[in-house]
Amino acid sequence: MNILEYEKSIAEIDRDLEKLRAIADDPKNPQNTRELPQQIESLARHRTSVLQNIFAQLTPWDKVLLSRHAQRPYTLDYIGNICDHFQELHGDRLYSDDGAIVSGLASLDGRRVAIIGHQKGRDIKERMHRNFGNARPEGYRKALRVMKLACKFGLPIITLVDTPGAAADVAADERGISAALAWNMFEMTTMPVPIVAAVIGEGGSGGALGIAVANRVVMLEHAIYSVIAPEGCATILWRDIEKKTDAAKHLNLTAQGAVSLGIVDEIVQEPLGGAHRDWHGAADFLKLALVRHIDELSKMSPTELVDDRYRKFRSMGQYVEELPGAMHGVETNG
Repeated sequence: MNILEYEKSIAEIDRDLEKLRAIADDPKNPQNTRELPQQIESLARHRTSVLQNIFAQLTPWDKVLLSRHAQRPYTLDYIGNICDHFQELHGDRLYSDDGAIVSGLASLDGRRVAIIGHQKGRDIKERMHRNFGNARPEGYRKALRVMKLACKFGLPIITLVDTPGAAADVAADERGISAALAWNMFEMTTMPVPIVAAVIGEGGSGGALGIAVANRVVMLEHAIYSVIAPEGCATILWRDIEKKTDAAKHLNLTAQGAVSLGIVDEIVQEPLGGAHRDWHGAADFLKLALVRHIDELSKMSPTELVDDRYRKFRSMGQYVEELPGAMHGVETNG
């Protein structure tokens, strides 16, 4: 497992626990004493205490690193843990299939749904195939194709957001990445079915919004959601990438910050120490939230769903309008 700087003390405790448990499992080991179970229990309690203390003091930059953790569960990991069945659908019917977007039809606790999400890779080969989760135009067109299929059959749509941003290379630009993102956002505003989006890792810029115009948007506890990556922000504003920690703070990109701004509706709890430590536990928390929101939204008519989504996004954000000759700005909902 990749160890982040602030996780090193936990890693040491984990190694000690592993050694003690190995001794306890071997009845022939002379070190296996009656006091050993008590020592293991005491060390486990200490581990929990240390984890609670560390994760109560995470900085925004710490959360950025955590959201990118190499062992953090991705879309296919969540689908495998929360869905009874999943049939992946490939291709945009215009150009090709994009591995950075996974999409298909699934069964979630007996509910038929469409699921779409970004997918990063675990090793170099898969990361190249998935383009590190940076979806190309054909990926967003594939997502839209599956969403329209869901609308045709009246299926709720679930999207799982985990991308640094949309592909920004020449090939993506030539094939219309900006238009693909804009068209997805436009189409999603008027879809007559429930849409629930979950930010499970990185929620980066338009690449995230391309599948996140939803009735309900939830975020995992240690995910991030931002208009730009901290490194990019620091480079633009200060021309110094080393100011990325300052950028992370000012971007207000944590789940707690997004909720306070009204951008996200709910923070989904992660297992203690982060989703990368307990995939099944993280999936259980996410599944409960998704099922609850789908059931609530399914009681609404198609017209009510569209109106609800419109009001949600129109109510986001505030701006300050400077009136001529005025001493103070007027804060207005925008």
